[in-house]
Amino acid sequence: MGTSAPGPGWCVLVLVLLLDTCGAGGQDFQVLQPKEPVSVSAGDTLELNCTVPQRGPAGPVKWFKGSGGDRQLVHAETGSFPRVTKAVPNSLTDYSIHISDVRPEDAGTYYCVKFTKGLPDKEYRSGAGMMVSVSASPSAPSVSGPASRVEPGSPVNFTCTSKGLSPGDITVTWLKDGAKLPAQPLQILLENERDSYCVSSTLARTLTVGDIRSQLTCQIDEHSPRPAPLREAYSLSQALRVSPRPRLTTNYSGAVPVNEMVAFTCSLVGFYPNVARLTWMENGNETGPEKSPSPTENPNGTFSLTRTLEVRATEQRNQSSFTCRAVHDSQPPASVTRVLAVTATSNKMEEDKKEGVGAGPPATPQVTAAANQLHRTPERAAHRMFLGYRGAA
Repeated sequence: MGTSAPGPGWCVLVLVLLLDTCGAGGQDFQVLQPKEPVSVSAGDTLELNCTVPQRGPAGPVKWFKGSGGDRQLVHAETGSFPRVTKAVPNSLTDYSIHISDVRPEDAGTYYCVKFTKGLPDKEYRSGAGMMVSVSASPSAPSVSGPASRVEPGSPVNFTCTSKGLSPGDITVTWLKDGAKLPAQPLQILLENERDSYCVSSTLARTLTVGDIRSQLTCQIDEHSPRPAPLREAYSLSQALRVSPRPRLTTNYSGAVPVNEMVAFTCSLVGFYPNVARLTWMENGNETGPEKSPSPTENPNGTFSLTRTLEVRATEQRNQSSFTCRAVHDSQPPASVTRVLAVTATSNKMEEDKKEGVGAGPPATPQVTAAANQLHRTPERAAHRMFLGYRGAA
């Protein structure tokens, strides 16, 4: 009894198996990616999920960002890909990856793609793609003022900047001591291809002495779920310099009697910042005590400093010049000078003259009257004396 040949059913089964093994019948082969978009914060780790059936043609699985000819290779089984690792190493079905330290430029659509092995490898199936958005972590606002201090009355620009902002709907508010200032022009620039912006706002102000205790605040609001706006404060005292000229007074308004003590007082009132020094000079040579007193703070935040120099008004010091020299906050020195005039007569001698010192004892009223009478009629007195002499004879 001979062996019968296989029927037509066997031939169909073998053909289906061969087609499935070679990939020609891979219409049911799917690369599975989640359809929901993913949002991640900058600096976090992003997980991209992908599952590939084990059955199918031999060949690698690769990850791309974008599609078409401009797509960017993100991960493959061979090669170096910084910040990208396979989530489950050695798995033949789970091709999920991790991207660490996510950056704004990582935003985009990612595709998990199955290839058939060859020279070169050919794309076999692609996942539907996963859209990724990156919520940037903005930098703290930075407020800058003038490069050097300015005097009151000078116009000054203050600039507030911040980077890494997302989304692009951003407002900047300036406040002075908590009160809102008029809105200022705003410049918003796209830093990267997506979801990252740089903002800059400039405020023009004219400063006064009263601004020493005031501060500006730059407040940046993003119309996003961020819990609170970003703020940065700037003390206006950082931008101000108040440099008054020194004032010099003495305890004498005119010439000084010889050997009297003269007090020269130099004052520097209302300066800021608290960096000042007063020195005394006599005829161009520095004099006076070396130790300088400490400044005192005024109610408006400025400072005052006073130094007194006491000298004896000798004849040698007549027409000597006394100079107070003030140096404030590394500025050029400012000085004021007085010339000492010394008289030859002291106050004691003047007082003695007024009191009649050295003129003898005071005369009695009778003597004074007689003297006055004699002074008024000398001829009559002499005649009476002559008559009296004749009568005696």
